[in-house]
Parts: sequence; structure tokens; C-alpha cells
Amino acid sequence: MNILIKKKIIEKILDFLYPDPISTLYYINEYTLLIAIILTAKSKEKIVNKTTKRLFTKIQYPKDIFYFSIEEIKNDIQNIGLHNKKAKNIYDLSIILINKYNSVIPKNILKLKSLPGVGHKTASVFLSFVSKIPVFPVDTHIHRMMYRWKLSNGKNVTKTEKDAKSIFNKKNWKKLHLQIISYAKEYSPSKKINLNKDIIYQELLKKNLLF
Repeated sequence: MNILIKKKIIEKILDFLYPDPISTLYYINEYTLLIAIILTAKSKEKIVNKTTKRLFTKIQYPKDIFYFSIEEIKNDIQNIGLHNKKAKNIYDLSIILINKYNSVIPKNILKLKSLPGVGHKTASVFLSFVSKIPVFPVDTHIHRMMYRWKLSNGKNVTKTEKDAKSIFNKKNWKKLHLQIISYAKEYSPSKKINLNKDIIYQELLKKNLLF
């Protein structure tokens, strides 16, 4: 019963603050979307967007990779965390898409996860953009909020994703993914934590639901 009350409070506040959440990630098509998501790992979206606005003037389709070396891609994304590894992954991924998938990105999560640089979270985020497959990608922001609101034990993101999927209605997963990320950045950042600014935390605390 407490979980149901928590869920209702959380969704009500998130719907009020972010009634129509949209992603601020910059991309042009499915291929550039996948690259942008890969680049966000261990990197801030603001820096990624600044980088991809330049990168995507050169690379917009898998075949464009033939005009660039891995070293050139490294130079283009050098402001991004893990840029050496990500540059190689982008190059290798593009070649695989051309040779194996006729340059079309598969919408199957297992096939996506087999691509270089594409883990479970990256695949889930991509599918949340381009398909109706029910996914609930959990990043560090969602992981943090689920633990802070005592909806998960914080053990790992796999457990947090499982808990999130069991608590929230499937039809709301995509919206909640964007809402919670926006909320976490604005009201409950990982650095300089001020729980007084976390509206949801304070509401749950007031109703004695943080257990």
C-alpha cells in the first residue's frame, strides 16, 4: 500500500513539473541518435551536444565513416570522456551496420547490445526513442532518485531497473525516464545535495513514507 501511495505522489509531482517531457539530446536520425547516446556515457549531455553539433556535420550515416579514420574521430570527440574507446566503437559499429544490417540499426535489444559500445542502458535508451518496445532505461540520475525515495536498495542499476518496472505502469516508463532525469538534475543533483530542495523527498518525508 505504501508503494502505491509513493507512486501516486511521485507521478503527480513529476506530471505537474514536466507534463510533456522531451529529451534535449541533439541528433539528426537514428544513426546519429545511437552515436549521441554512446557518447553520453561518463559525459555530460551539454558537452556531448556541443560536440555532436560539429561531428554530425561530417557523419550522418554509417557510410560516412569511410571518409574518416579512427584518429580523426578521436580528434572530433576529444572533449568527451573515454573518447579513445568511443571513437573506435563508433567506427567499428558503423562497419558492422553496413556489412551486417544494410546500414539499418536493429530494433532488437539483443542485437543492439552486440554492437560495439552498446550496453543494456544504451540499447534501452535508443529503443525508448525509436520504438514502442516497453523499456525503462536507468541511468545514474534515476538510480540515485530511486534509492533516495526508498523505491530501491541502491545495490546496482540492474536491481533498480527491475524495481522501477515493477512499481510503475508500463505505459508510463518512457515518460518517467525523462521526467526523473530532468527532476534529478534540477531538484536533487548528485553534488551539493540539499534535500530541502527535493520536493518529492520532502513530501514523502512529511507523509512518513521514507522506509
